[in-house]
Amino acid sequence: MPDDFDRRKTGTRSRRQAKTPGGPATARDPSDIDVRAFVNSIAADLPTTTYPSKRGIFRQGDPADAVYVIEKGKVRLTVVSDQGKEGVIAILGAGDFLGEGCIAGQPLYLSTASTLVTSELIRIEKARMIRMLTEQPILAQVFIGHLLMRNLQFEADLVDQLFNSSEKRLARVLLLLANFGKEGKLEHVIPRISQDVLAAKVGTTRARVNFFMNKFRKLGLIQYNGGITVHSALLNVIVHD
Repeated sequence: MPDDFDRRKTGTRSRRQAKTPGGPATARDPSDIDVRAFVNSIAADLPTTTYPSKRGIFRQGDPADAVYVIEKGKVRLTVVSDQGKEGVIAILGAGDFLGEGCIAGQPLYLSTASTLVTSELIRIEKARMIRMLTEQPILAQVFIGHLLMRNLQFEADLVDQLFNSSEKRLARVLLLLANFGKEGKLEHVIPRISQDVLAAKVGTTRARVNFFMNKFRKLGLIQYNGGITVHSALLNVIVHD
């Protein structure tokens, strides 16, 4: 594999005990929980590992022996066919889990995880994650919620791929990357992501992505300013017939 999987430059640091109001025992609504802070509060001895941009976390076919929590950054999941064709199946952000298939007995990772930007992750060994899920009902609820949302996301991606144009699929990917609708903000800035990655996620060519990105920019739906500012008006591309 390329030096994406050279981890010699990967930094690890210890984390402090999180000071969440009331602690994990008094948390009421799992949907309101900061997953990163909650994991920190119940497993403060676990270090945070910093991965540079475009660095591998695990690869397809590696032993599935741990679950990861993203503290900061963006991680993409890709799969490669026997013919060598690569596809992007997910782009994850802060608070997301990855590698969770090991909890269900998956012996090997079915996808490759690598960073899109400099990212910070917590690695939780499989046995410890199972124990934490057993001992911490709130974590179990958050984790189940994550699995359900991921499943819904995959279903929505499939419907999008089957029925929507590449222009609408690209608009949807950009809005998802900007966490549109999650924080009540009208616009968000996301790290600049290569058009090759966007093309692999959308399921089209880089030339088509370039064409639509320029179109969105000229219409004032996105802006380039070190990252990509995504305006809520981009939603009109999806809903417009």
